[in-house]
Amino acid sequence: MEVRPGYKLTEVGVIPEEWASIRLGKCARFRTGPFGTALHKSDYTNDGIPVVNPMHIVDGGIEPTRTMTITEQAANNLAEFRLKAGEIVIGRRGDMGRCAVVQTLQTGWLCGTGSMIIRCENGADAEFLQRVLSSPQAISAIEDASVGTTMINLNQGTLAGLKIQLPPLPEQRAIATALSDADALLGGLERLIAKKRDLKQAAMQQLLTGQTRLPGFSGEWEVKKLGDVVEIRKGQLITEKTVVFGEIPVIAGGKKPAYFHNESNRTGKTITVSASGASAGYVALFDCPIFASDCSTISEGKSYSIEFVFFQMQLKQDAIYRAQTGGAQPHIHAVDLAPIEIGCPELAEQTAIATVLSDMDAELAALEARRDKTRALKQGMMQALLTGRIRLAEGI
Repeated sequence: MEVRPGYKLTEVGVIPEEWASIRLGKCARFRTGPFGTALHKSDYTNDGIPVVNPMHIVDGGIEPTRTMTITEQAANNLAEFRLKAGEIVIGRRGDMGRCAVVQTLQTGWLCGTGSMIIRCENGADAEFLQRVLSSPQAISAIEDASVGTTMINLNQGTLAGLKIQLPPLPEQRAIATALSDADALLGGLERLIAKKRDLKQAAMQQLLTGQTRLPGFSGEWEVKKLGDVVEIRKGQLITEKTVVFGEIPVIAGGKKPAYFHNESNRTGKTITVSASGASAGYVALFDCPIFASDCSTISEGKSYSIEFVFFQMQLKQDAIYRAQTGGAQPHIHAVDLAPIEIGCPELAEQTAIATVLSDMDAELAALEARRDKTRALKQGMMQALLTGRIRLAEGI
């Protein structure tokens, strides 16, 4: 394998010459959480000292639950397991790679039975090590070291023997800062998306019930049954004998194609309502030729706005789910949808309302695409920085 100048081949792959390849035990100490027998039922309380088990370590952070806490006295009795700022807490069971750096406000929380504390030393930065330990490479190495066990249970020996790459401390900190900045950008996008979703839901509630009217519109709305406004049609069954694979999406439930057929049976804009299975009742809108299979459909027409009907059905999504029949194998047919009532203004107002809500959907879709692209870029950036393929000048 040819290695470019300034790099070397090590047990953890190709890394810069200034980086070390060492066992984690050389730059960290470990403390396994208390045995289950050390925590008694009487120790637990609501809104006490949080106990951090693997389920509480989410996306590099700690998210406690108010019901999995213990009293202050019980925590003091287990003082050696209380967390300190700058330590890493890592899950020992289940999905490997769950780890987080303890923040100042989390000082004093308790490392749970299913977790382990990592205390950095000898020139190792906790924020950097957390990134390394949650990387696919480290997770794969831990899983390989646990081959033959029915359930991976990370122990101190496995963790101490884990080979990792270790840049000089300034570069570790620069890498950790860059990745934290990327996380902050992603977090900001997630919060903005959540806010926009809430705004859209509020707008739907106001506009689709007539509580708020758009400028230029007045007059009473009629309440009509869905079956009196649109034609609800049943999809067409495709069998293994009749399917001919092609480019037309086959909609058999949900919003993603089950597979692709060579012809369509619905064109233009089509509302689909999943007919059976776990997604029975799910409402979606397609603006392309489709082959409607295990679903009911509503096609666009001249007397109503199909987008307006779609948003009305979205608003009534819970009522549609409640219309399920069939018990263990739920299903919804056209006859179940027809009685659902929706408010109907004149066509011009339907179109105006649908335009406002469609614009909000488009804005949401653009933000979600930006978030997904940012997430992908961050993953590539993380791989490049943690392997030294890309260097940060301020860290060198």
